[in-house]
Amino acid sequence: MVSDFRKKKLLHVFTAFFDTNANGSIDKKDFELAVERIGKMRGWAPSDAKYKSVEVTLMKIWDGLQSGADADKDGQVTTDEWFAMWDSYPSSASEWQNQYCKFVFDLEDASDDGSIDSEEFSSVYASFGLNKDEAVAAFQKMAKGKSSVSWAEFQELFKEYFSSDDVNAPGNGVFGKTSY
Repeated sequence: MVSDFRKKKLLHVFTAFFDTNANGSIDKKDFELAVERIGKMRGWAPSDAKYKSVEVTLMKIWDGLQSGADADKDGQVTTDEWFAMWDSYPSSASEWQNQYCKFVFDLEDASDDGSIDSEEFSSVYASFGLNKDEAVAAFQKMAKGKSSVSWAEFQELFKEYFSSDDVNAPGNGVFGKTSY
């Protein structure tokens, strides 16, 4: 059973990053809107290779999410289905969850140097409507005093975000918030 604390974190990701049309469930349209939002944020036209790459990746993530979480097969993932899917993570990690982790890291690593710094991190979350100052604080917590976070470190922090009940865990900052 997912704890109340984890549910708060999961709900943050659900509403801020997956349910982009804010209709209370996740469906393919949310992913199409996310592709458009990211393309606009990065200044990519739909014909650009990077735009198309994001589109392909997000559609693979949607397919994996839908097959793993859409218990009633209605083409939508509700919050209850979302919570149930994360219940046994990371022991039951699916390929789409690993792809999503890599996608988030790559999105945040705007300089493509293999690490994320505070400005890259906070800019992404500000573009998704989160408070930039809170995102900076979240980065500082997750980076544990360092100026950047590597891919290897990010993978561990990502797992911690979705699996930990520790309110002080550094991984709780992965999605731009400092408290839940």
